[in-house]
Amino acid sequence: MGTVVDTLADLEPLVGQSLGSSSWIEVDQHRIDTFADATGDHQWIHTDPERAAAGPFGTTIAHGYLTLSLLVPLWSELLTVREITAAVNYGLGKVRFPAPVPVGSKLRLTATLAAVDPIPGGVQLTIDAVIERDGHDKPVCVAQPIFRLLA
Repeated sequence: MGTVVDTLADLEPLVGQSLGSSSWIEVDQHRIDTFADATGDHQWIHTDPERAAAGPFGTTIAHGYLTLSLLVPLWSELLTVREITAAVNYGLGKVRFPAPVPVGSKLRLTATLAAVDPIPGGVQLTIDAVIERDGHDKPVCVAQPIFRLLA
């Protein structure tokens, strides 16, 4: 279980601290195909295992934006603020995909609370997030999600 705090005021002391790592999540072909259907991105490197086997990665790979979308469920394991009325995605700072995610990869999120800034009715959190692939040194996604928590 991740970090649990009661109030927005309890977040400030956590700035600069690691919030740990999420559990591992497997990216299988069904997840990739479902994402392709949802976004209309059916490029063969994602959805055609036979063709992808002869391609640059030797197998299908997850969409970069699929990898990015996993931030939200993985993030939900790392921080809970009990006394809020809403949490919304506000945006993203820098996003990079340094390495591919071959089908069957297991991913997890490691995150640091970079900033807590007051906004009307709540706070804005900036997170330094790294999604890593099990067994590999190079991250598959480095991003800076920004969330707004309302009291």
